[in-house]
Amino acid sequence: MNDSPRYICSLIVVENIETSKAFYRDVLGQKVQMDFGENVAFEGGFAIHLKEHYQRLMKPTELTVQSRPNNMELYFESTGIESLYQRLQQTDVEFVHELREQPWRQRVMRFYDPDGHIIEIGEPMESVVQRLHDSGLTVSEISASTSMPAQFVQKAVKSSGK
Repeated sequence: MNDSPRYICSLIVVENIETSKAFYRDVLGQKVQMDFGENVAFEGGFAIHLKEHYQRLMKPTELTVQSRPNNMELYFESTGIESLYQRLQQTDVEFVHELREQPWRQRVMRFYDPDGHIIEIGEPMESVVQRLHDSGLTVSEISASTSMPAQFVQKAVKSSGK
């Protein structure tokens, strides 16, 4: 018998389930997998849980749910990161930081969801490799600047057909 736990999803606690469901569904384009009213699971492995219900489940520990702990984030990727960034700028999203390039050359942005959870959206590393290849860098230069293995870089360049 295997008693090792199997990871299922990340679950974040929210003040208003409808507001958060609309944010993830309508602003970030996530698909609802299951909606139990006080708990909503999205495709891709994350869920939101109504704070009142979550705290009832935690009793008798008297767990206090904190807003904006800034100690975790939900990470997403998008091949259309620039257009998504422009679209998010037109909303009331509060950015932690604007779209920027990380030391490994990946472009990312971070912002808060309606409950103060940090959301990071980055471009897939395959897209980073292709962008750098299109700019004229060699496989070894891309590998060195992204810390990605040369085999990954070669495969990403070949799969793009360029």
